[in-house]
Amino acid sequence: MKRLPYTEGDLFAVPLRDHGYAVGLIARSAPHGRVLFGCFFGPRHAGIPTLSELQSFLPQDAILRCRFGDLNLMERKWPVLGQMPGWERDTWQMPPFIRHEPLTGRKFQVIYADADPNSVASETKLPAEAEIEPKDGMSGAGATELEITKLLSGA
Repeated sequence: MKRLPYTEGDLFAVPLRDHGYAVGLIARSAPHGRVLFGCFFGPRHAGIPTLSELQSFLPQDAILRCRFGDLNLMERKWPVLGQMPGWERDTWQMPPFIRHEPLTGRKFQVIYADADPNSVASETKLPAEAEIEPKDGMSGAGATELEITKLLSGA
């Protein structure tokens, strides 16, 4: 088995599509990698930041919280900066996500297993008027970069 180049609590740099970098945090990892839950933060950095340059982050500071693939971490296109100082796993819980079925209009609250962001622990049907954030889904590395770039560009 190949050793993963990251672990829960690691901060990493995400190159933005126009210019600069954002910062991501691995909050949960599937047992053998591949699927992660993480939080992403601004502001935009001109270059790859170092741990000492970063402020301390809190979950509510995230501009994006999502499940995503680890391809760019595995290929080292998203450089791991190191373990977040003061990392405490319990502070960085996965939120319940909302899955919306556009054809039927039904909405479900989806809760993933704490030990595996790729394993659904439960689903509960919600009323049609329920909020749809955060949206359930899985983003590839490229889609994640695009979304963060959009969020930091104010688009």
